[in-house]
Amino acid sequence: MDKFTKLTGVAAPMPITNIDTDMIIPKQYLKTIARTGLGKGLFSELRYKEDGSENPDFVLNKPAYRKAQIIVAEDNFGCGSSREHAPWALLDYGIRCVISTNFADIFYNNCFQNGVLPAKVSKEDLAKLMDDANRGANATLTVDLEKQEIYGPDGGVVKFEIDPFRKHCLLEGLDDIGLTLKKDAAIGGFETQTKAERPWL
Repeated sequence: MDKFTKLTGVAAPMPITNIDTDMIIPKQYLKTIARTGLGKGLFSELRYKEDGSENPDFVLNKPAYRKAQIIVAEDNFGCGSSREHAPWALLDYGIRCVISTNFADIFYNNCFQNGVLPAKVSKEDLAKLMDDANRGANATLTVDLEKQEIYGPDGGVVKFEIDPFRKHCLLEGLDDIGLTLKKDAAIGGFETQTKAERPWL
């Protein structure tokens, strides 16, 4: 998993409440268990018209936001089903951070396992960041995980809280497998000792 330390990128405004996982990555894309290639399906029902052409009104299709790395959204982002494809699709598209006032629990946990930072801010601070994100080509935010701060284009600063352990894992690029591998020597020692003490196992 890639480390998340400090990110400076274009922020796309999505002033929508209850963006669910089916909206993030519709069910027809769930046939794969690969983590790559899902970016094309991200928000597909909003990004594309019925004939497959792009919807010019959707934010990620607008020239200023095509390379967005941050999403600023309203309350309850990631609600709905527990599909891990949702953070996979965000990451494959290039989104490394989602800012909202609240996230659905399973989606929130899945983000940390895939190197995506879900940053929780107050309603007042979200309104400021949404205003920043609406600036088109000037909608650049910097997210500093170490300092737990988000900097706007005019120098404004918004703070966010995060569990220290989750923060550590993102900074070090550690998912559950990575955390386990950090204990590889201890696990190997335990297995060697167990084999010597109980060879019948």
